Amino acid sequence: MAGQVKKVPTRKCTGCQEMKNKREMLRVLRTPEGEILLDVTGRKNGRGAYICRCRECLDKAVKNRGLERSLKVRIPEETYEGLKKEIESIDER
Repeated sequence: MAGQVKKVPTRKCTGCQEMKNKREMLRVLRTPEGEILLDVTGRKNGRGAYICRCRECLDKAVKNRGLERSLKVRIPEETYEGLKKEIESIDER
């Protein structure tokens, strides 16, 4: 059993539809209370959808309604604006 390769979890981006390493992506979460937020820890309770850490993928996910399909809820425009601001603040770090 020596030298066993550890499996790297992958997730599909709801924007560009590419499979990537889970750690490279952002998790958008629908909490049991119904609010939509960005889960930076990746451990909060709720239904999650993943997007790449770029603005273009979020824009694609908004356009093709990928986040709404994955989270199974209608997402208001102001929630998308909040997500865009949070992604931009992460990009600046």
